[in-house]
Amino acid sequence: MLKIRLQRVGRKHEPAFRLVLTDSKNSTKSGKFLEILGNYDSRRGENAAFKADRITHWISKGAQVSGTVHNLLVSKKIIEGKKINVLPLKKPIIKIKEEEKAPEVKEEKIEEIIEETTIETPINEVQTEVAEPVA
Repeated sequence: MLKIRLQRVGRKHEPAFRLVLTDSKNSTKSGKFLEILGNYDSRRGENAAFKADRITHWISKGAQVSGTVHNLLVSKKIIEGKKINVLPLKKPIIKIKEEEKAPEVKEEKIEEIIEETTIETPINEVQTEVAEPVA
């Protein structure tokens, strides 16, 4: 299947891209492509030069467009449609089952715990040892 996508050609820290027509099985780093359809400098977004007639020709022949390229072509009004969300999907939030939640302590149980922990002998009856001062 043919695919229209971006191929990075810029230097380190200076990204620039080619818009290329390639087989979908080719890696973007392999450098293999069938036709250059334009270029795009992400730092200077307005200086994008696309061959609109060739892009529409290849799309009519069945070439698929990557999500980012689709959004670029929609913003340049080369193709019609809405932009696509190309950001990665968030992981779904897993709801904790009620059984796994912390058990709620009822008031009756609290009273039982208090009764078990109370001291049976009053404090004034407890014999305390007082150390004699050393001279």
